[in-house]
Amino acid sequence: MDRVVETICPFCGVGCGLGLRVASGRVGAVEPLASHPVSHGQLCSKGWNAAFAIDPADRIRTPLVKEAGDFRPATWDEALSLMVEAFRDVSSMKGADALGVISCARATNEDNYAAQKFARAVLGTNNVDHCARICHSPSVAGLGQTLGSGAMTNSIEDVEKADLLVVWGCDPTESHPILGSRILEAKLSGKKLLVVDPRRTRLAQVADLHLSPRLGTNVALANSLLYVIFENEWENKEFLATRTENEKALREKVREYPPEKVAEICGVPAEKIVDAAQLYARSKAAFLAYGMGITQYHTGTNNVMALSNLVLAAGQVGRPGTGINPLRGQNNVQGACDMGALPDVFPGYQKVSDPKAREKFSKAWGRPLPDRPGRTSLGLTEGALTGDTKCLIVLGEDPVLTDPDQNHVERALKALDLLVVSELVMTETAKLADVILPAASFAEKDGTFTNCERRVQRVRAAVPPPGEARGDWQMLAELSRRLAGYEGLSWKNAESVFGEMAALTPIYSAMTYPRLAGKGLQWPCDAAHPEGSPILHAKEFPIGRARLVPLTHQDPAELPDKEYPFALTTQRLHYHYGCGSMTRKSPLLERETPDGVLFMNAEDGKRLGLRDHAGVRVVSRRGELETRVVFHEDVPPGLLSMPYNFKEAPANQLTNNVQDPVTRMPELKACAVRVEALPTDAAPRSREVLREGVQ
Repeated sequence: MDRVVETICPFCGVGCGLGLRVASGRVGAVEPLASHPVSHGQLCSKGWNAAFAIDPADRIRTPLVKEAGDFRPATWDEALSLMVEAFRDVSSMKGADALGVISCARATNEDNYAAQKFARAVLGTNNVDHCARICHSPSVAGLGQTLGSGAMTNSIEDVEKADLLVVWGCDPTESHPILGSRILEAKLSGKKLLVVDPRRTRLAQVADLHLSPRLGTNVALANSLLYVIFENEWENKEFLATRTENEKALREKVREYPPEKVAEICGVPAEKIVDAAQLYARSKAAFLAYGMGITQYHTGTNNVMALSNLVLAAGQVGRPGTGINPLRGQNNVQGACDMGALPDVFPGYQKVSDPKAREKFSKAWGRPLPDRPGRTSLGLTEGALTGDTKCLIVLGEDPVLTDPDQNHVERALKALDLLVVSELVMTETAKLADVILPAASFAEKDGTFTNCERRVQRVRAAVPPPGEARGDWQMLAELSRRLAGYEGLSWKNAESVFGEMAALTPIYSAMTYPRLAGKGLQWPCDAAHPEGSPILHAKEFPIGRARLVPLTHQDPAELPDKEYPFALTTQRLHYHYGCGSMTRKSPLLERETPDGVLFMNAEDGKRLGLRDHAGVRVVSRRGELETRVVFHEDVPPGLLSMPYNFKEAPANQLTNNVQDPVTRMPELKACAVRVEALPTDAAPRSREVLREGVQ
């Protein structure tokens, strides 16, 4: 007889309620949870296909060890023994900082807590990071500096409470479909909609106002909106006077950005800038959401702070229907950050450089802890090429496909003494590993996810893991015992992991598994907020007064030129997710978008003599690939857009590795390329074929 196990969708950061229908020991189907507070009985295409993502048919079921370039099955004892030997040798010769861990935004909070504790208490290094580095690390840094907290200030339900919805640098109908549908419903119910995006997205097509700035001009545009607001005295004077600091310096800076000047910088007509400023500042409640069209630049932290300046000047924070709301891309990227899977903070964003925080965790964990921030994920791969990183554990992420400058990443991982990958299936990164460990999926373990609105929700095991697969925290517990005789990761169950974490993490301190049943709880959830916090900063900011930060526009690091005449940006797709290792297992989703594509304006295509769906070669200063061009009015002339989900045509062969100096966020959203037509009868060749030199 079928049974339904209630859990949370493993895809984007919306955190929809999912029922796993189990029969004969397998998840055969899924269904939405009608009473779920976020999804309200809805699922997107990816959620409906979640059963394919964890199907045991092609899963890694046993540890694998590479010998003479090929993998062979191994026992857990053999795999862990190899790891212990390598880690001990490297640690004795090069020290703990030659070791590192890349944790996982798709794994549970419990797995991520264990990963950072393992790095710090067992390996003795702060070299731990995860994919937030190339997602929303500028949000953590930028909003942390201006507001004191780097998460969404409001809740998803505030979409219905707003008068104006601002969507800047993202397309939720593609990346966060259930949220995107709620924005569309709100628009149809009479809410105003302002979209800021170089592409003419679905939401832009129905918006009351669409601003289409050139890539990398977000600071200039935000400054110009502030110029108009201050010139017309539309700012919230009381809010600025009582809850912010540095207003005078901000006013002086934005005087450099009148709309007429900024129109030349960003390509948005001056009158549209004025209209947008009036629409935003004079709305009673404006909900601003943004995505990686803001963060994935070498100016990512500045871009985030520019939006924060705008929100603060208009007083659009701390109330229902308002706020500044970064849309987290993966199901638990918020939780992985909260758990301290970052090189500079313990769980709850307690600084590793703070002696009091370090003493607190050292006492709790019974180990001395390193005091210097560790390397970022990109720093770890760069360190592999310089010899500073020797051993690396990657838990469920695929940096070969998702990090910038793919060839650089591959060279780095191949230079390691030992690469260990814990995965469900054979990803591009797993192919380079020395040891592969079979991982349990979200449907095969208990735990919690934290969605983009800070809601912590229960994840429940529906079926046992296939073969010898294990959860990450169980694997790390056994490795800790063998490597250091350390029992500090030997928890009884996932609830015990959560209990230890909550006791050390103030923003989670009033949470328990029983209290999370049903709707979950939004942090901070502590003695002062025992029922959680749907809205942040209603009365005060964690840093006292919010900080206004004067900012200067900087161009993208690489602009189009004669040799590389097109600007290339990246995007997400409605039917695929991340590196595709989960969604591409679904024949239904694969049918909708089976191959990588390059979106191009038809005017550019005709000028190059291309036909729609023709094969093309795309070349940047870092690499090249072959794919098919699709003419689309979403992209203006001169701009190309490409999803990064496809290993056959990986956009990150092309993207630029130049980084934000604050967060080391790479500039994935802007680089220069050229496009060459393939012979008329030639089909695009996959990356693997190109590398093998097959003609």
